[in-house]
Amino acid sequence: MNCDANIFFWAIICSCIINRIHSASSLESYVLACGASSNATDANGRKWISDTEFLNAPEKTTSATAQSQDPSLPSPVPYMRARIFHSKSSYKFSISPVKRHWIRLHFYPSFYNSLNCFDSFFSVTVDGFTLLNNFSASITAQALTQAYILREFTLIPIKSGALSLTFIPSTNYDNSFAFVNGIEIISMPEIFGVVPYVGFSDMSMDAEYYSMQTMYRLNVGGQFIPGTNDSGLLRTWYDDSPYIFGAAEGVSPKASKKVRIEYPSSVPKYIAPVDVYTTARMMGPNQTLNLNFNLTWVFQIDMNFTYLVRFHFCEYQLSKANQRVFDIFINNQTAYSGADVIGWTGGKGVPVYKDFAIHVDDKSGDDQLWVALHPDATSQPEYYNAILNGLEIFKVNDTKGNLAGINPVPSPTPESPEKRPAFSSKSNNHGQTVGIVLGTVAGFGLVVAGISFFRYGRKKVVEGNGGRSSWLPLYGSSRSSGTKTSKSSGSSRYTSSGGGLCRYFSLPEIKLGTNNFDDSGVVGVGGFGKVYKGYIDGGTVVAIKRANPSSEQGVHEFQTEINLLSKLRHRHLVSLIGACEEDNEMILVYDYMANGTLREHLYKNSKSNLSWNQRLDICIGSARGLHYLHTGAKHTIIHRDVKSTNILLDENWVAKVSDFGLSRTGPTINETHVSTVVKGSFGYLDPEYFRRQKLTEKSDVYSFGVVLFEVLCNRPALNPNLPKEQVSLAEWAILNHQRGTLDAIIDPHIKGQITLDCFKNFAEIAIKCLSDNGVHRPSMGSVLWNLEYSLQFQNNPDGPERVAEQKANEAYKMHTTLLTIEEEDDELYEGQDEHSANEVFSQIVNPQGR
Repeated sequence: MNCDANIFFWAIICSCIINRIHSASSLESYVLACGASSNATDANGRKWISDTEFLNAPEKTTSATAQSQDPSLPSPVPYMRARIFHSKSSYKFSISPVKRHWIRLHFYPSFYNSLNCFDSFFSVTVDGFTLLNNFSASITAQALTQAYILREFTLIPIKSGALSLTFIPSTNYDNSFAFVNGIEIISMPEIFGVVPYVGFSDMSMDAEYYSMQTMYRLNVGGQFIPGTNDSGLLRTWYDDSPYIFGAAEGVSPKASKKVRIEYPSSVPKYIAPVDVYTTARMMGPNQTLNLNFNLTWVFQIDMNFTYLVRFHFCEYQLSKANQRVFDIFINNQTAYSGADVIGWTGGKGVPVYKDFAIHVDDKSGDDQLWVALHPDATSQPEYYNAILNGLEIFKVNDTKGNLAGINPVPSPTPESPEKRPAFSSKSNNHGQTVGIVLGTVAGFGLVVAGISFFRYGRKKVVEGNGGRSSWLPLYGSSRSSGTKTSKSSGSSRYTSSGGGLCRYFSLPEIKLGTNNFDDSGVVGVGGFGKVYKGYIDGGTVVAIKRANPSSEQGVHEFQTEINLLSKLRHRHLVSLIGACEEDNEMILVYDYMANGTLREHLYKNSKSNLSWNQRLDICIGSARGLHYLHTGAKHTIIHRDVKSTNILLDENWVAKVSDFGLSRTGPTINETHVSTVVKGSFGYLDPEYFRRQKLTEKSDVYSFGVVLFEVLCNRPALNPNLPKEQVSLAEWAILNHQRGTLDAIIDPHIKGQITLDCFKNFAEIAIKCLSDNGVHRPSMGSVLWNLEYSLQFQNNPDGPERVAEQKANEAYKMHTTLLTIEEEDDELYEGQDEHSANEVFSQIVNPQGR
């Protein structure tokens, strides 16, 4: 072979090698805008390509555009287009056979042509692994109060080099379909190794051989980090504050600009970005206090899985070993004793991470994972403190290759029949996945504090139902603790609590009214159990709430509801018609609320668009109901779970306060408060009650202040997708009020409808409700008076003062006529003279506070 031939030969070889390398690199990652007809770019400048060429049979699928764009979507791409599957369909990707891959699935549940995503239930599999099973993006989004859902998985190398991603519509529901908006297949380095099992000193898990789902990824003590700011793996890091247990949240100092983060050879830079290691959460400067509590985070998880928990540490304040030494606990078990970040790394500004594996079964019925840090006094460190910079929690596939959990249970959000998406189930588990509530009492409150911690762990009091997989906490969830008690037949609890004022229903009557508890009549599922739309007395529509026999929230709430509602009648309180306690059943029957909850008509994907006048009327009606509880009944009643899902609307849009399962009788005349375990819902909790466990009616006032801003701003009480300062609506409203920019966060739909004076008066009373100390908050009577006055500003912008006093008198007259039906006047005002009885009116006209 001559020289020219040799050159030509090697040129061909080199060309082939270069093309092979280029081809291989191009096959490493895929970012698909599903349903798109051409390539597109998202708001961050990231390029998404059309998915058509990767479908096995694209002609058997359809593409569609969402009918509306939620303002919280980060970008129209990829969320406004979807690929629809009516039968089993697959994508095929050529990948490296030796590399692990991220699989990220993006879902935006909306209306696509004539398709309603509430009808969509489907599974997703990939080469022997089940990623999702009977998945409902709509129910999941509703439970998490999010517009879109992102599910991230990390898959072990597929030796064939061909990845098959399959979507399978459920056969358990008529007209069910699958859909997806975006798919990412991203090659990644191997980031897992051998991990010790918590509780078993001689056991470990080689995580390299497992596929996983990312459950949580938190920048502890820091802010949200988008994928574009990650260290090369396009991961999203969330703020950790929504997961902190109790009021002991510690402090979050940021590293000095003088501190330089230096990754050691054992910690690749892609493990976590620098921003994770320059922020942290610590316990605080009071060392005596630090020894008496744990810095704790709580996460909702799916049961019967093993979890890999990764802790990220970087000491940027101290520089010597044994200055800060602490213990690490996972689910009340010691994961590591004597953790010393400087001892591990040798110096300041050096990252390190530690992995632990723990299995969570369902023997205890617990669907939570607790992570806690506590100073290690036995090491006698210089400072009794702890530090954490980042936290990741991964769910490990089980022995069958399954990673799928169940759909989360949404907060009860009643909806009228004509608005509720139609489900036609072919199986008896349909009720398990129904997430729309037609009208009844919302679920019972979440225990958010009152659990004591020992030095080496915590006593678990909170019990829950069902596994839940999520990126974020179920803020809408409302759950309470309870003691699991066997329920006997008979009506002893019912008769003793009801006092004879509550109608007794036999179990055959209830079964007749619900078609023997037919799941097709289920309109909601909550912590207490299922809610049915039922009929009594030959056709009267009612809401029937049936306790789940395995529910932890039964007996006490059942008794409280009957005891309170059977004796209270008010136009603005939901009415309890009766109860049934027979054959181990606990059932409550309520008036049917055709228009559901206030929340769903604000920002829960509802077709309704309430005007400002309607919203103001609803606020006034709700205030009347709460004011009656505080002052009109025989004893002060503190609701303890005021929120927008517990304000129901009847067919005439009259507001009614509901859900009295957590209610308490208020303090007597010689008391200032009631000492009790904290219960309620995140985002609405009175901070003073949360810190001191001292309950007053002003706790309801604070919660109602949050509701007022929900109405004004048209956003949830908590939204973890927003920047840190905006996550809490209460804090965001207070901050904007201080800046003088409160008008900038008004719901755009109503901004032009509110008169200036009405807005000022409404905002001022709402801000006062959110005062940190209860003594600085107005009474509910004062709130009611100011809302009535705001209505006069709205209806009579040129001269409300002339009619204000007259309207206040009219409001009081209406209030007194609605106080009660069942309670006699002499019983209501027993022991009061005429002067003391008139104090109710004086609080409305001349608010003094309580």
